Amino acid sequence: MIRFEHVCFRYAEAETATLRDVDLDIPDGELVLVIGRTGAGKSTFLRAINGLVPHFTGGTLTGRVSVEGRDTRHNPPRELADVVGYVGQDPLSGFVTDTVEEELAYAMESLGFEAAVMRRRVEETLDLLGLSLLRDRPLVELSSGQQQRVAIGSVLTAGPRVLVLDEPTSALDPPAAEEVLAALTRLVHDLGMTVVMAEHRLERVVQYADRVLQVSTEGAVVDGSPVAAMTRAQVAPPVVELGRLAGWQPLPLSVRDARRAAAPLKERLARLGKPPQPGRNVGNVGNVVARARDLVVRYDDVVALAGVDLDVAAGEVVALMGRNGAGKSTLLASLVGLLSPARGELAVDGKQPHRLASSEIVRLVGLVPQEPADLFCAESVLDELNADGHGARAQRLLARLSPDLDLASHPRDLSEGQRLAVALALVLAAAPPLLLLDEPTRGLDYPAKALLVNVLREYADGGTAIVIATHDVELAADVATRTVVLADGEIVADGPTDEVVTASPAFAPQVAKILHPLPWLTVAQVRAGLETGAL
Repeated sequence: MIRFEHVCFRYAEAETATLRDVDLDIPDGELVLVIGRTGAGKSTFLRAINGLVPHFTGGTLTGRVSVEGRDTRHNPPRELADVVGYVGQDPLSGFVTDTVEEELAYAMESLGFEAAVMRRRVEETLDLLGLSLLRDRPLVELSSGQQQRVAIGSVLTAGPRVLVLDEPTSALDPPAAEEVLAALTRLVHDLGMTVVMAEHRLERVVQYADRVLQVSTEGAVVDGSPVAAMTRAQVAPPVVELGRLAGWQPLPLSVRDARRAAAPLKERLARLGKPPQPGRNVGNVGNVVARARDLVVRYDDVVALAGVDLDVAAGEVVALMGRNGAGKSTLLASLVGLLSPARGELAVDGKQPHRLASSEIVRLVGLVPQEPADLFCAESVLDELNADGHGARAQRLLARLSPDLDLASHPRDLSEGQRLAVALALVLAAAPPLLLLDEPTRGLDYPAKALLVNVLREYADGGTAIVIATHDVELAADVATRTVVLADGEIVADGPTDEVVTASPAFAPQVAKILHPLPWLTVAQVRAGLETGAL
């Protein structure tokens, strides 16, 4: 189906190749997972399959990439649309129409399909992806999970045999991610499609994969089974890390398989008291930095926050969780003064953020938005870091978060994870007493996430109040001292992270699911417990 023959690729101004001597076959009807470090070249590999590399990106491609015998060098993406469907990291940015049904039909209209064929394929796709009740809905009103399914459907209607997806679950809450993954496995198992997807959230997807392709930072691509890949991988999802720690054989890839092997470990851990908290000082909190009372925020007639009461103290790390559209980003935007309350009180350091000038608010609140590039305005990373007078400090922070990043690079040419590292360095360099992060692990691999966690812990220990809106339950389990769950603009749970996430099947981390009902959340906790010698 897909053939890479000694493929090398180098971007136009790059000194080294992003892909180096890639030689492999991807057969028909498999779900293939592409993994690797942030910036290693996963997206480049995916774009080579449908011809975006090199037709759109430029650069030098040697060797041959073919799909169903078509050489991508001689067939640009439009001419491969009936063979390969490609869905990028941000579905909304790729939509070109207004409603679900129009978006599903658009690709076929562009390719000149007959009206009767278009009608039939739209109906089939609506049923296949569970979108029939949404056919007339505006795309901007859909949840992220629904948008992702529409994006998949919009390329499926052209009838491709290969579906390529870049980080399809990175911005989704756990239930929405399960919806998308269920749709993808249905395409593979029921229709025999080939699905190739890159994903950093391995805990969500590795159990569904038939094969794993690991892209190294040197540009090589190693092919293997999921178990073999996870056995040799330096970084792995919590279920695999726990299996390694406990010595389980064969190595489990799913929570179900791990639970079957976990009985002896649970017996040992049950003899301990409360789990240790390595790296977390859960009692070191100070004065209230941000306070909301009966906070109501509206978008025209839509109530986004409905009477929120919340205090955030110095030294706290608060995880904001909930479904897509629950109000998490709205709360962050209100705290940084981008939105004005329709009712209620909101204060940061005793001041109303929406009434402050931008020069004042940046000294009180730092926000890293979902799209970090929204903060960028310079032509190079170095110029970006030096723009606000905290250049030396920002460079030191960036060296920790992304040590190999070239400061001469244009910020918008960076990978998702690298853009986040630059934005975080910019915001943290100003040392605001309140730090807000909106989906900060989107596009981050496990080592990059670990670096982020260490930095956040240091700032929290230094008295910074941190609020993280996230769908990453593993991040919340690892760093958050407190978790707040929003639903339809209201707070439905607020308490210590171990109590809140273990009470929720949707937002429980993998270790909690495996060791339930014991209150252990992370592999680090289990390792620390086993190392106490008390067992």
